Amino acid sequence: MARIKVIKDVSDFVPILRAVSSQTKKEVFTDLAEGWKTEDEIEEEYGEEGVEALKHFEKMKLVETRWQHTDSQTKKAYHTYYSSVHIDASVPVREISEVLYAAMVSSEEFEKLEGKILEYVREGNNFAKDIAEKLECTPITLKSLVKRSLKLDYRGHRITEIEQE
Repeated sequence: MARIKVIKDVSDFVPILRAVSSQTKKEVFTDLAEGWKTEDEIEEEYGEEGVEALKHFEKMKLVETRWQHTDSQTKKAYHTYYSSVHIDASVPVREISEVLYAAMVSSEEFEKLEGKILEYVREGNNFAKDIAEKLECTPITLKSLVKRSLKLDYRGHRITEIEQE
């Protein structure tokens, strides 16, 4: 079934950009677009970085899963959820620059920002507006940072911590 990802909220562009932010992620994403692969197959071909890419794609809702029978075992297999992307957004330059900043900021700087957001959430301050004020950033920047994070998620107007396995 051909599914199209329609991007109307510019912050939804962050997961797409992050899906190809390293050579390994790009190759894993391309492989998953071509067919179904199990986590073991990805790990065998790309190592631990490939498995981390799978987790990233799953959190960003870029892959679908199904149970696949292989070697007398049933394993979870992955495939890209969308076959194409349609971008339908008109955005002020200021906002697109904030989204691109959140998507492209260095890993070290992102981890500092993500850590601050996690700290606020763990303290019970989970309203997005309040966190944006504390970080002295715009709501669109905060939303883009949260969409990049594997530890955080938006639930309405609140930011929550994703329980790690």
